[in-house]
Amino acid sequence: MLYLDNAATSPVRPEVWEAMRPFLTGVYGNPSSHHTVGEAAARALDDARARVAEVLGMRASDVVFTAGGTEANNLAVKGIVLAALGRGRGNLVTTAIEHESILESADYLHRFHAVSVTQVPVDAVGRISPEALSGSLRDDTALVSIGHANNEIGTVQDAAALASIARDAGVPMHLDAVQSAGWLPLDSLGVDAISIAGHKLGTPKGIGALAVRGRVPIEPLLHGGGQERGRRSGTENVAGAVALAVALELAETEREVVAARVGGTTRRFIAGVLDAVPQAALTGDPVQRLPGTASFTFAGTSGEAVLLELERRGVISSSGSACAAGSDEPSHVLIACGVAPEVAQTSVRFTFGRDPLPDGAPEQLATLVADAVRAVAGS
Repeated sequence: MLYLDNAATSPVRPEVWEAMRPFLTGVYGNPSSHHTVGEAAARALDDARARVAEVLGMRASDVVFTAGGTEANNLAVKGIVLAALGRGRGNLVTTAIEHESILESADYLHRFHAVSVTQVPVDAVGRISPEALSGSLRDDTALVSIGHANNEIGTVQDAAALASIARDAGVPMHLDAVQSAGWLPLDSLGVDAISIAGHKLGTPKGIGALAVRGRVPIEPLLHGGGQERGRRSGTENVAGAVALAVALELAETEREVVAARVGGTTRRFIAGVLDAVPQAALTGDPVQRLPGTASFTFAGTSGEAVLLELERRGVISSSGSACAAGSDEPSHVLIACGVAPEVAQTSVRFTFGRDPLPDGAPEQLATLVADAVRAVAGS
């Protein structure tokens, strides 16, 4: 089996498991407890917080540990906008291609708090122009929330340029870096808040973080014991925090070498598919894209049927975001990029992991894709 759905989740790295295991067994205290066992856990939590902050270019006090990327995005969007309502700022700026956790948070704010939501248009490859963002900002804009790299088509935004525009307008910018963490540098983008998720980097599921600069007011969504400096109540997942710190550091250390290798593999695979499958069309920006993401539409087929044919041939892939799996609706990302609904429903996404593949694998994989598409088209 060849697993090519790493954008959905990735296997736990052995180094991560070894680093977190002591905090599931020997050092199992509650970090809020004032005794030696709890204080040992608190020291590990503080160390993990500082290490995550270093990679993100933030201060340790900026980092809030969460249960994953979805919670981090919810806390960023809802928390920052709710805190701004009292200052007369009731507008949220985002795009139509964001992850469901952003879009549904925006919908919640609109329905229950009368927040107006402005969606910046994207072009045919999912890119946001600085001019479009600038034209979307208002005097009452509380937050700009944008995905660094799209989880379906892999398009990467010029986050530094967009953050500069928001900063000049006096508006904080949140960056959903769940897909880009470990693949792209995050420490010098000038954003005010960054979301990450551990299981995309090789931790167990259930740990993430939101780093939000101290100058940005944020309303907590969870109330109780006041953990995480009052921004996220609940006993912290110490083992998960340690895992996230180790996985993020490992990915950052390896980033340039791995991104170059995986990017080369992906480009060969894309070229092979486009050459072997006449109806294949690459989605997303052909250049400004995540190194390991290749997403296609195969007009005249069914994307779900192609996925089943690929799985019969030992290739595991997906039709897009795992959070939208099972939906009969065409991809909202592709629709926003101007793809016709009937074509959007033929999309298939391949996302490569960090481990190297054997020589010739990209070309062999392209052949398998071509066989699968032909089988579906001829059925």
